[in-house]
Amino acid sequence: MSVSFGGGFLPTKLELIRIRRSLQVARNLKRILEDKRDVLLTRLNELISRAERMRNELMKPLGEAYESLFRAYMDMGVANLDSVASTIPESVEVESSLTTIIGIKIPTVRVRERPRRLSYGFHSTTARLDEASRRFGKVIGEICKAAEVENAIYRLAEELRKTQRLLNALDYVVIPRYQEAAKFIEMVLEEREREEFVKLKHVKRLLERRKMEAERRELEAKS
Repeated sequence: MSVSFGGGFLPTKLELIRIRRSLQVARNLKRILEDKRDVLLTRLNELISRAERMRNELMKPLGEAYESLFRAYMDMGVANLDSVASTIPESVEVESSLTTIIGIKIPTVRVRERPRRLSYGFHSTTARLDEASRRFGKVIGEICKAAEVENAIYRLAEELRKTQRLLNALDYVVIPRYQEAAKFIEMVLEEREREEFVKLKHVKRLLERRKMEAERRELEAKS
């Protein structure tokens, strides 16, 4: 049974060869995962910097859009503006696709650019509402891009967590277990070799003694 599954093992040369091969595979896998971890960390740092930059760039136009909306509330009143808002679609049309970063599928979105048409009349509204609608329309695409980057950060961070967990398992469980098993089998095999060597020496001495006795009896017989 393989020690990688927590089972027992036979102290034989064949098992030692298998364990050494498994140990080499585990070490190679560790190097691959370390490279993957380093790439993930680099991309994560890049995406985090990009997300912070996008967040900062969104602060001003988003603040201006909310300021225009607040002024529209002041001009029209809460009830009138909420009534107008109920006639405006609550969603935007986006195109979704997938991109791959280090083998990880990341969804991307793009807001479909269409001519913005006001869905309300001008009788009970003010220019402030038009301004708020225009500003929110301009910033919604950037918000979707920022959300895309934030989602990529989450997915890469999750992949990094899984990769680090595998590295920890290799470092603290799999590789030490293989090393201990190989060391134990080597010790058993060395002990067996010493025992065999002692037995061979003992047999050799017996054979030499019998040979000497046979020669002695042969000499006595001739004399």
